[in-house]
Amino acid sequence: MAFRAELTVNSMLDRLSLILVIIGALNWGSIGLFRFDVIAWIFGGQGAVVSRIIYTLVALCGIWCISLLFRSRSTVDLED
Repeated sequence: MAFRAELTVNSMLDRLSLILVIIGALNWGSIGLFRFDVIAWIFGGQGAVVSRIIYTLVALCGIWCISLLFRSRSTVDLED
């Protein structure tokens, strides 16, 4: 049971991290192509507390996604 709970938490963290990294990548794409920071626009500028929190979360998720490069790619069957 502990293995299953750990696998579920890691899976949820992986998905959340990938979603936030994709959001960050799209934001950087809009900055590069259009000089428009979507996160800053939505939350009131780059210096706004919420914007800085989102930038930090995206960075932490990017660091977490590095671990995806080094994991085995085998499929785990959770059926008992």
